[in-house]
Amino acid sequence: MSFLEVVRPGVQSTVQDSGRRGYRHHGLAAGGALDLISYTWANKLLDNPRNAACLEIVLGGFRAIAHGALQVALTGARTRVTVNRQTVDLWQTLNLNDGDELTIDHSTHHRLVYLAVVGGLDAPEQFGSHSVVVREKLEGQGPVQTGDRLMPLQPKRQVPERKVPDHQRPDLDAETVIRLIPGYQYPQFQRADIIRLTTSRYTVGDQSDRMGFRLQGTPLSSPPPGIISEGIALGAVQIPGDGQPIVLMNDCQTIGGYPKPGVVPTMDCALLSQQLPGAQVRFELSDLATVQNQRRLFELHYQHTRWCRSGRALEWL
Repeated sequence: MSFLEVVRPGVQSTVQDSGRRGYRHHGLAAGGALDLISYTWANKLLDNPRNAACLEIVLGGFRAIAHGALQVALTGARTRVTVNRQTVDLWQTLNLNDGDELTIDHSTHHRLVYLAVVGGLDAPEQFGSHSVVVREKLEGQGPVQTGDRLMPLQPKRQVPERKVPDHQRPDLDAETVIRLIPGYQYPQFQRADIIRLTTSRYTVGDQSDRMGFRLQGTPLSSPPPGIISEGIALGAVQIPGDGQPIVLMNDCQTIGGYPKPGVVPTMDCALLSQQLPGAQVRFELSDLATVQNQRRLFELHYQHTRWCRSGRALEWL
């Protein structure tokens, strides 16, 4: 039997897949990996199913011991990763032997690291998903603790050594531009406020987490009054009375009464989710067709490409 024994879980480490579907009307959050891009590449490196469960590690500080031979993949925030105190790269597969110590240092540049195992993590499933939403406090659904065993579903399967090509990794150091798709309340905002929202730079606030990212900057001067609470979606941009935008993330509440000029697409929420407090971001207007095309291409690439023999590139099927 091969598994990783958690010695130190870090600030917070939770099991995540692509999230729940069809349960928001019961008041349950969607959950799922915040950084869809890094999560997807971690699974792609190991030829895992699209929805395989990974470990989402917030801010690093993680340490585990391998029991038996084990293959893993690591993607996400730039930080120092070591195996038996020897530095190794992220965005590649790693072969661990019995007794190896895997350490992920605290990340000082970005927020999230994803650890995948072959076949996906063997974790409890509730509401059609393995994702853990900590704030819901459901029985048996909590962050990973010291001593927990991270079990792969296919411990005997192994893929050749692989590395995500540089040009296909998200550039987390570049300026973070998050696109805004106007919603039905968009016309209720004054034109000056829309211009202010899409031309200003905002700073990621300290109170940003899996529920939402609070942005601080030039406030909107006359946001519309509150509305009757209604269903809200991942990426919705709420404007409360202080005029400072909040981008809702995977663990957000299911209803809300603040006006919303639009929604941020999931791919851009992934980039935002990696930003630490103090990082600068800005909005840019976009349209539904553009972001849907990008998402379709992203999914097609996952489903219809395979790794070349070198393990350094992919080819379309």
